[in-house]
Amino acid sequence: MIIAPSILSMDFSKIPQQLSEVEKSPAKWLHVDIMDGHFVPNLTFGPDFVKSIRTQTSLFLDVHIMVSDPVTFADVFIQAGADLITFHYEALEDSKAVLDLIRKIKSKGKKAGLSLRPATPIQLLFPFLNELDLVLVMSVNPGFGGQAFMPEALVKVTMLKRQIKLMESQCLIEIDGGINQDTGTMALNSGVDVLVAGSYVFKNNIGEAIKNLWENQSH
Repeated sequence: MIIAPSILSMDFSKIPQQLSEVEKSPAKWLHVDIMDGHFVPNLTFGPDFVKSIRTQTSLFLDVHIMVSDPVTFADVFIQAGADLITFHYEALEDSKAVLDLIRKIKSKGKKAGLSLRPATPIQLLFPFLNELDLVLVMSVNPGFGGQAFMPEALVKVTMLKRQIKLMESQCLIEIDGGINQDTGTMALNSGVDVLVAGSYVFKNNIGEAIKNLWENQSH
């Protein structure tokens, strides 16, 4: 199990200190939400911010681009230091464009992920599972932090897990939105590999919150 604290919830006046706390914890990834104010209503970080984070930590940078032009922005954030780029199925016009972008990201030596809005059927991602490194299941509507967990997301996780096993894919399942100790346990029990947690980590004692999530896997 991988824990990926979401820096959307970080206190930006304490970035070095909070990064240091994450690095001392069992978390190995940092989740970075990129929003363009168009594909989703919020506007977040640009490439210079990601470059700055990259210079301050050796943690794996898991970058989720919620943007209308993922082809352009995948390149921009790879250059900024992303290790994994997750883009949205809905942002491209057809399956060929989705496959082309997955392969382009991987050709640059990076990992490729694909995500969906909660209302989009998970089955649309099945054809790509042998090409992908990760599928991100959204358990809130993308755009803002601090929303309540949508339990129906776990139905998608179960279906996805079954299909991954059937296809003998190595693809990881990540979940993002409303993750805390309780919903984290539910997600892990459904087959999730990567937990993204923002508010729960950064609005509490960072080390303790991550430790609580980490200990979920032993129950």
